[in-house]
Amino acid sequence: MMPTRFDRHVILIVDDMPDNLALLSDALDESGHIVLVATDGMQAMERLQRITPDLILLDAIMPGMDGFETCRRIKLLKHLDHVPVVFMTGLTETEHVVKGFQVGGIDYVTKPIRPQEIVARIGAHIRTARMMSQARGVIDAAANAVIVLNANGMPLWQSAKAAHWLEKYFQVSSDQACITKLPPRMQAWVNESLATAHPGEHAPAPLIVVMEDSELSIRLEKNARTAELTLLLDEKPHAQSDHSAHSAHSAAKKITGTDADPLRQYELTPRENDVMIWLAKGKTNRDIADILGMSPRTVNKHLEHIFIKLGVETRSAAVGMAIHQVPLPS
Repeated sequence: MMPTRFDRHVILIVDDMPDNLALLSDALDESGHIVLVATDGMQAMERLQRITPDLILLDAIMPGMDGFETCRRIKLLKHLDHVPVVFMTGLTETEHVVKGFQVGGIDYVTKPIRPQEIVARIGAHIRTARMMSQARGVIDAAANAVIVLNANGMPLWQSAKAAHWLEKYFQVSSDQACITKLPPRMQAWVNESLATAHPGEHAPAPLIVVMEDSELSIRLEKNARTAELTLLLDEKPHAQSDHSAHSAHSAAKKITGTDADPLRQYELTPRENDVMIWLAKGKTNRDIADILGMSPRTVNKHLEHIFIKLGVETRSAAVGMAIHQVPLPS
């Protein structure tokens, strides 16, 4: 039975060979699809500025901009990153197949083209894409911050809220909906967590990224059945996190081996106290900036205020007061 006009899917075919275009257009039209064509990568990109197809059939080898580069550019566009791309190629060498997947393709078919096989694959991929789109919509509607990773810890997809928080805490642009890599600090934590994980163990301790008035907690969870990985992000204002001051005080106590109360008389702000804690651990200004989610310039400003309040002129003198609890000179 022919699909109704509401059920018909839009397929963009990109191929520089007229015979292939004619063969595929006829087969897809007969199966009830709406077919659009482009004869090269640049023409395809122009058409995609005006329409969003349900699936793209893309020839891998074309003059000018080839299919691999065309796919890479498609996946950088926010309104197109979800569209399935199926490569058509006469190249079956592993390196070409791998390259197709690396730039965002979800499948490939080899030439000579078998129209019935392509029609069947298109139907399966469109159904999967529709289900994925619905699932993503539910996640975004529920305002969950989620990043999906493959088994090797590389990002596949992120929700809208996760993109917002990556921009806020790691200065990652949220314009790129199809995330290709995690911020270095987050990726290093994921890699370390995967390298040190053992079967049956609990999930690794979360990564905490602190800002002036809030903190971001990042948890890594693994699906034991599918080996898929998920990053769950959660933000808490410091005002609602009563344990923040206690944690800072505990950290100071751990550094000094005693109670840090003597430093309270110098009226350090909570943020200055955090800087002092990491300064006493021997961290550089850049290290402290990365740990506390601020710029090195802001760290310098905090240190200037700390030196004035403690009545010292050097960082070594400030560290001495933190570690040895030296009283303020009279």
